Amino acid sequence: MKFHSVAIDGPAGAGKSTVAKNLAKKLNYIYIDTGAMYRATTYKAISLGTELDNPYDYGFLDQTEFIFKNGELYMDGVNMTVLNRQKQVADNVSLVSSHVPVRNKLVRLQQQIARINNVVMDGRDIGTVVLPKADLKVFMIASVKVRAKRRYEELKALGITGQSLEDLIEDIQRRDDYDSSREYNPLRQAEDAILIDTSDISIEEVTKLLYDKFMTKIKGEF
Repeated sequence: MKFHSVAIDGPAGAGKSTVAKNLAKKLNYIYIDTGAMYRATTYKAISLGTELDNPYDYGFLDQTEFIFKNGELYMDGVNMTVLNRQKQVADNVSLVSSHVPVRNKLVRLQQQIARINNVVMDGRDIGTVVLPKADLKVFMIASVKVRAKRRYEELKALGITGQSLEDLIEDIQRRDDYDSSREYNPLRQAEDAILIDTSDISIEEVTKLLYDKFMTKIKGEF
C-alpha cells in the first residue's frame, strides 16, 4: 500500500498549522505539527534544567514519547497545546531546534510516522528535508503584522496573556531571522513547492485550493 503526504512549510503565523489541520481532516489523514514537537522538546529541556545551548545535552529524547491525537501533540502522555505556548518556550525554541542532534532525532520520528500513514505535515523543513518526495509541497507566507495578529488571537483563545502585539511582532521577526540563517536545515522554500501568501486570503480558501491541487495530483491512485 502506498501512503500519501502533503508537506507544508513556512514561518511562524503564516497559517500553515490551521490549514494543515483542516486539510488533514478533509482528507482523513493524520495531521503532524512538527513545530509542536520542537516546542515540546524545548519545554521538557527547560523543565529538566538542560543546558539549552549544548546540542549534546538532549539525551532525554531517547526516552520521550510523542503521540498525535486529533491533531494535538501529547508528550509522555501530556497534552502540550497550552504548555507549548509559554513565553519561555517561544523564546528558546529556535535555539533548541537549531541543534543537529535534536533535529536528527525528531526528523527520524517524523519520517517513521509518514512511512506508515497518510499525513499532512507542517513545519519549516518538511518539503526540503523531512518529506522531500511528498506528493504536494507548499510554502506559506504572510506579512509580519498579519502573522503577529494571528498569534496574538491564538494565545488569547488559549487564555495566555502577557505579550503585546508589538512584542509578538518583535518575536516573529527574531524567529524569522534565526530560522532562515541557521546553518543546518534552514527555513527555505523547496524548488517544487507552491508559494501561497495568506495575508489576504482566508484559511478556508487556502484549504480548498490545496485540496483541489492534491486530489488532481494523485487522481487515479485511489
